[in-house]
Amino acid sequence: MEIEKYIVLSDARLVVLALDGDSVAFETLFNRYRDGIYNLCLQRTGSNKADADDLLQETFVKVFLNLEKYDPKFTFGQWIYTIARNTFIDYVRRRRDDLSIDSLPKASSPLTPMASDDTPEERIINAQHKIQLDDFMNRMPQRYRRLVELRFVKEYSYEEISAELDLPLGTVKTQIHRARERMCKFITDNDIIS
Repeated sequence: MEIEKYIVLSDARLVVLALDGDSVAFETLFNRYRDGIYNLCLQRTGSNKADADDLLQETFVKVFLNLEKYDPKFTFGQWIYTIARNTFIDYVRRRRDDLSIDSLPKASSPLTPMASDDTPEERIINAQHKIQLDDFMNRMPQRYRRLVELRFVKEYSYEEISAELDLPLGTVKTQIHRARERMCKFITDNDIIS
């Protein structure tokens, strides 16, 4: 399909195509919502561009990983803005310096597995996404793979990652930002980074 034809497709149709592995469909969804999500993040972070960039990337990684959970009863815009809002709430919780990480209440996150029986179709889609994510992870340099695993799978804070890897906090933040950028690049256009 020519790229111009994607622009006129509904969000619901783009989601179906993206779930079938069409990276241009996902990129079209990303482009459609990028500016709105970025502006929301920018506003909520007090115009901190670096944090807004991180929140935007984190939001779209979560969207990609959870796309099969999208319920067409709601608009895609509502769903993605909910993920962006929850990502921001997680960001605020991580920023609280006066509370230990153990004393914070656990937030329900789009990445938290739900206690429900998946349909056979959902199990197949989940397996396909896991294979695709594993492929993306395997293409990344080892240091970025480890950072993505600690940050997004084990949900470590930046401080915990710094302690775990014995790296300065600024280095951890910079490398996680770069790792997220690479992951987003893989997700949107499947470029292979050498």
